[in-house]
Amino acid sequence: MILDLIPDSARTAGLGALMKGVGKVTRFLPIPQPTLMVGPGSSGRLGQAIAGFGHRKILIVTDAIISKLGLLKDMTDALTAGGAQFVVFDEITPDAPIPLIERGIAFYREHDCDAIVAFGGGSSMDASKVIAVAIANPHKPLRSLAGYFKGFNNPVKIYAVPTTAGTGSEVTVAAVISDPEKRAKMVVVDTRIVPKMAALDPNLMTGLPPAITAATGIDALTHAVESYVGNWTTPYSDGMALSAVGLIFENLPKAYHHGKDLVAREKMALASTYAGLAFTRANVGYVHAIAHQFGGRYHTPHGLANAIMLPHVLAFSMSAITGRLAQLALRAKVADESDDDDTAAQKFLDAVIAMNDALGIPRHLAALKEADIPLLAKAACLEAETGYPVPRYMSRSECEAIIRRVLPPADEPAAKPARKAATKPAASQTDGQPATPAARQRAPRKKAA
Repeated sequence: MILDLIPDSARTAGLGALMKGVGKVTRFLPIPQPTLMVGPGSSGRLGQAIAGFGHRKILIVTDAIISKLGLLKDMTDALTAGGAQFVVFDEITPDAPIPLIERGIAFYREHDCDAIVAFGGGSSMDASKVIAVAIANPHKPLRSLAGYFKGFNNPVKIYAVPTTAGTGSEVTVAAVISDPEKRAKMVVVDTRIVPKMAALDPNLMTGLPPAITAATGIDALTHAVESYVGNWTTPYSDGMALSAVGLIFENLPKAYHHGKDLVAREKMALASTYAGLAFTRANVGYVHAIAHQFGGRYHTPHGLANAIMLPHVLAFSMSAITGRLAQLALRAKVADESDDDDTAAQKFLDAVIAMNDALGIPRHLAALKEADIPLLAKAACLEAETGYPVPRYMSRSECEAIIRRVLPPADEPAAKPARKAATKPAASQTDGQPATPAARQRAPRKKAA
């Protein structure tokens, strides 16, 4: 690989300049936004709207649990009342693999459908998006659709009903499925796969187990944070990201401890959507690059992988994003205006670690194997360097060191990620380890760039 032959300093400088240049173009890329219906019962209202559009037959893509729990009922009753024909494909599994997507494509064709309702978590929505692209481009092998704008024809229409508050896939331009042959994730990116309409119905989320509420909630937090600290930010993405962070810190603990709290569930659904709007415009970073490798190799749920890695990547990037983290700390209400940027930034990192702990997020990835780390780091670095506007680039060895920090301990209790060192890390600091700060002098706050 050519990038391996370039010295780290030149490589990171070149990549940073390149990504900033790309960002100047992408900020003007038109990205559609779905019409949103929000509140209890909104899935039924979406069904009423879809029934009026005159589709021949609608494919509802979901999973078996949602189907058995009867969560489809409000929507399907509305479709039936409106005279709309529909069929249900409820085979979706986490990280939907290519063979499953191919079954969904065949099911769509067998029933002569002409639109899709994605009903469920991120896997159902991402599967729906890939099915929509594949149906419209029948002569392209599924794997050839991976990447940016690989489908020539417009995808079939998609409507979305998320049942978790995390992925934001109801408003994003990306879809991620798994390729079991390569033990990797396959990403399809196209502005045309954004759903036309979406319903954020908190009634569908009240039964989520606490562990799923936690992992999906931190997934949304990761989207907001990575979009805010990267190099493709815009005033719009910043506003969405800050709003999401504020909502998550206020409402995720409530939704975790009191799952029937409709207000907290609705605000978390909005936070997930806002974070999705933010990262659709500003993209993500190393947390996602590493998490995708965990998902591809170990089938680790994406939100959980993000949650485990978020503190470590933020600690590594701290020297480049102190001002931005300080602004996030203010919006999360874990710092105040009297804190200088270093103090506020550290408070945000500490708050993320504390929230993970309070939500039962593990500090280590049980499936991770030492022997896999070099390949995981190589793939993560390639993904980040070729697609993400990260604020600070990692060398391969730095990425390996950060991944190694989440190895399961052999015979001792899991250790909390340490806090950052007393002084701002120098540019040469490479290990990304959060370390302990000493007392700081209070100083006028430095504003984020």
